[in-house]
Amino acid sequence: QVQLVESGGGLVQAGGSLRLSCAASGRTFVMYAMGWFRQAPGEEREFVAAITWSGRSLSYADSVKGRFTISRDGAKNTVYLQMNSLKPEDTAVYYCAAAVRGFIWQLATTPERYDYWGQGTQVTVSS
Repeated sequence: QVQLVESGGGLVQAGGSLRLSCAASGRTFVMYAMGWFRQAPGEEREFVAAITWSGRSLSYADSVKGRFTISRDGAKNTVYLQMNSLKPEDTAVYYCAAAVRGFIWQLATTPERYDYWGQGTQVTVSS
């Protein structure tokens, strides 16, 4: 079992920045990758960014490339999502997810590849 706890969400004006954190505990040594997804009201959950637990591979949604950065701190078992130049359309509940099964990296955008999920943290960007 892997437990995930997100933090760092909040209300920010357009153009501002936030950093989300996802602390993992439990059987973290079996983790293959971690990802961030988001879900706005009435919308499907969408991929934001992912990173392998080794840190060697990264993936970003086109909508956040150049603005968001995913990183990890192995010593703290924590993954971060630095979000800059935020836009109102970034408003959503952001979820951290962990995968313990390996997969072809092109599939990192698929929620079904992830085995554990956090409770989510709200990010609201005002215009």
